[in-house]
Amino acid sequence: MEVLLYILITLATVAGMEFVAWAAHKYLMHGLLWNWHEDHHRPHHDKEGFFEKNDLFFLVFAIPSAASYIIGLNVSGWFWLTFVGVGISIYGAIYFLIHDVYIHRRFSWFRQLDNKYSRAILRAHGHHHAITEKDGAESFGLLVVARKYFGKRTDWARQETKA
Repeated sequence: MEVLLYILITLATVAGMEFVAWAAHKYLMHGLLWNWHEDHHRPHHDKEGFFEKNDLFFLVFAIPSAASYIIGLNVSGWFWLTFVGVGISIYGAIYFLIHDVYIHRRFSWFRQLDNKYSRAILRAHGHHHAITEKDGAESFGLLVVARKYFGKRTDWARQETKA
């Protein structure tokens, strides 16, 4: 029964991280920490080198994950927190594979993905990157995609006027 609890904690953390990442993106990356995120909104031909300042956000999420492992494995009665760390790590791996590998093609893997959901993720992220300034962007999440992005771009305006 304990194993089931740890699996549930891990899965709940993975799911919850989408909303943590959404809030961090909207309120930190496009807010107080825009100076770290700004270079991510520049076209690739404007960038120098492989890394961006935006890559520092890896640490923003890695530190709580590492802390969860350390506390969970070393403090009596807090073992469950280890699985929060596992969930954050799993979400981080998913984020890296979808955002950096699939969407931004920083590595040449997953080029064959082509289904409604993967196209919706690409459309939503592309729409987010159409805004190169701190304010005015939308679609801050990664895995939870608004319904409009499952349709063609020409349908978006019609859907927004109905809402």
